[in-house]
Amino acid sequence: MPDHIRMIIKHGFIGFGISVAFTTMILAFNVANLWHLVTHTAEGPIAVVMLVLFGTVTFGSAQIGYKIMSMGEEEDDDQGGKRDALPVADPVALPVEVENRS
Repeated sequence: MPDHIRMIIKHGFIGFGISVAFTTMILAFNVANLWHLVTHTAEGPIAVVMLVLFGTVTFGSAQIGYKIMSMGEEEDDDQGGKRDALPVADPVALPVEVENRS
């Protein structure tokens, strides 16, 4: 398996672990009375599965993005962008005729 695919799958599973921990903490601390809703309705297990699934997408994407962004070279001294001075025009006073209305 190519290294980049292995890296994406690995960090996707790390995101899954973070999502499971996050969902567990939300339910354990009973945030917004979610534990009661999950345990006292028929759709509770589906809600937990959806919370873990969408959390996996969120945390997995963040984990993969962080890993990709941190793969830069250590000797990267370039600050990026073109840093030329902006041209500045010299201000010139222009005479303006004003009509008296009094």
